[in-house]
Amino acid sequence: MGKSDKKRILLKIGSNVLTKETNQISRGKLEDIARQIAQLKDEYEFVIVSSGAIAVAKQFVELESNGKLINVKQALASIGQPHLMRIFHENFWELGLFTSQCLLSYSDFKKEKSRTNIKNTINVLVENNYIPIINENDTVATDEIKFGDNDKLSALTAALLNVDLLIIATNTNGIYTKASIEADKVETIKETSEIEALKDQVESNSISKHGTGGMATKIAAAEIAQNASIETWIVNGLKENFIVDAINNTSEFTKIITK
Repeated sequence: MGKSDKKRILLKIGSNVLTKETNQISRGKLEDIARQIAQLKDEYEFVIVSSGAIAVAKQFVELESNGKLINVKQALASIGQPHLMRIFHENFWELGLFTSQCLLSYSDFKKEKSRTNIKNTINVLVENNYIPIINENDTVATDEIKFGDNDKLSALTAALLNVDLLIIATNTNGIYTKASIEADKVETIKETSEIEALKDQVESNSISKHGTGGMATKIAAAEIAQNASIETWIVNGLKENFIVDAINNTSEFTKIITK
């Protein structure tokens, strides 16, 4: 079992997109994403890597702990993940889309048997018209919350599944040139295959409000994808219709093409 004739897109959605840069998950944004996937389903099949479990939990609880901050974040992830999946299910179900949950850790990608199981399971889900919603297993993966991000997870998954395209939805119109940011008149880098040149354009310490990643981690993810001969698009997920507009090339975003 493998891919169908449809093009497969790995869509990574960050917390800032899911919350529309607020402190709550935006049902309107999830409806926007679901509507686009429904619109495109005859030509494309989707696998989603989604952040947001901790952001969801913060809407409901405020935890106290005498332990490390990492333990609080792991607990919040445990509380928030089922709520996140419920919100996905409700919004996608209304448009006739079925969702499933897949929690992965980076150690899964280091074991050949686990890699094979992940690939086979996701292929079965997609073949049966289920959209896998993948998230890091934050409850056990301390490295992800402290050092990593779902950008890397999305790239590793994209490479494992040999998808046709990796789309990383963020809160900017792609990657801006350093000079344009300094001049306070941002200009998007529209297309490049030069990863090292991109790294020079971003600050490695830029971190998003809700997530653990910044633009540097997205470039690192694109490098993983490029090494697997997969093109990466970094698009503004805060905008309505951002997937369709990118496919139709009617919006500004960054394409990191293969060499």
